[in-house]
Amino acid sequence: MRQAGRYLAEYREIRKSHGLLEICRTPELAVEVTLQPVRRFGFDAAILFSDLLVPLEPLGIPFSFAQGEGPRIENPIRSRSDVDRLRKVEPRESLAFTLEAIRLLRRELEVPLIGFAGAPFTLASYAVEGGPSKSFEKTKALMYEDPETWHRLLSTLASVVRDYLTAQVEAGVQAVQLFDSWVGALSPEDYRKFVLPHSRAILEPLSKLGVPRIHFGTGTSGILREMREAGGDVIGLDWRIDLDRGWDELGKEVAVQGNLDPLALFAPKDVLLDRVDLVLRQAAGRPGHVFNLGHGILPATPVESVELLVEHVHAHVLP
Repeated sequence: MRQAGRYLAEYREIRKSHGLLEICRTPELAVEVTLQPVRRFGFDAAILFSDLLVPLEPLGIPFSFAQGEGPRIENPIRSRSDVDRLRKVEPRESLAFTLEAIRLLRRELEVPLIGFAGAPFTLASYAVEGGPSKSFEKTKALMYEDPETWHRLLSTLASVVRDYLTAQVEAGVQAVQLFDSWVGALSPEDYRKFVLPHSRAILEPLSKLGVPRIHFGTGTSGILREMREAGGDVIGLDWRIDLDRGWDELGKEVAVQGNLDPLALFAPKDVLLDRVDLVLRQAAGRPGHVFNLGHGILPATPVESVELLVEHVHAHVLP
């Protein structure tokens, strides 16, 4: 999950004079923010600092961040004509700032670097809703009322994301993560019909690049098999399902990532360590478990809890 953020004083210091998108678009700043949590905690891999939405602007879907409200899309996608006006994107040109940050990071890092991009459904949900949503009313309305336009939109997004992740691998990332934050809003049938082919169109070609592919979503306990079918060497599990049960559902041939509730980091020390130990017991030392949070770290998270978590997991699994 995103390692950097407002829970770190050094990140807050940078944000005093630089906006989120400015950091994403300035390689030197993106490098510094990526390195901050690795320096502080000694994580086993670094996660590239960027934002899911950066591919939208080159497509012709400009957005901004409203204070305390998240992203806002200036001209939401609502019709076939909106989809038809989207531009062709060459990530190596329009997203060159991300690729430069990757190249710079590989010179600095002693641990692997994970790149990522937003999955088609999550990007589409932002583009259609005009920002974050709890009900995804407009997104599902487009899916159901105009499936042809929906599939055209997701096919366009899948093409951009596939090329973007390919370019990240060429620039030096050693693993990629397809981030489908909101896909848990769908039923298994809707996922199979409206999403699975487009996620697979990204993940299947990436298998030829020789780097691990992580497929992540939240609220996905009901669609784990479908996500596995869409592809990925590693499937993310959130805290809403026991890790061992989720792994059994997926099959032992796939690796899993997860799945501590981010709110456990706010608990007293003994409660936090009990929750960490539960995840480790459920993983049972089997190869292929990436210990992680079940979703992103929250801004008010105590730094001491993150330090304790990393130390405890390392003491458990390292010789």
